[in-house]
Amino acid sequence: MAEIRYTATGKRKTSVARVILKKGKGDITVNSRPIDAYFPRETLRMMINQPLEVTGMVGKLDVTASVHGGGPAGQAGAVRHGISIALINSDSDLRPKLKKEGLLTRDPREKERKKYGQKGARKRFQFSKR
Repeated sequence: MAEIRYTATGKRKTSVARVILKKGKGDITVNSRPIDAYFPRETLRMMINQPLEVTGMVGKLDVTASVHGGGPAGQAGAVRHGISIALINSDSDLRPKLKKEGLLTRDPREKERKKYGQKGARKRFQFSKR
């Protein structure tokens, strides 16, 4: 008999994460590497574990994530978003807890494009009257 798996997609900045949840002993794998090897910063690991801690699922589910694009912070945010959505797919009663913590909202902040005639997105070249 096939094991039950719950999948979801999470996004943050330019990062996209495909997340798979299944029953297990709490292993988290990102891009075929353990979470400690992929995210060396403790804050990013805490960020990823947040939806599991809020719902009390730490040590009950195995998480497998495939993430690409962006940097470490954006990728961690994408994985967190994907885990939150996958948890709702597994049990819709968890939605109020996750919503209250703000874990279901896709963070819309993206990098602003550089405009022509300017040094950057907002910064101008130095103005001289003469």
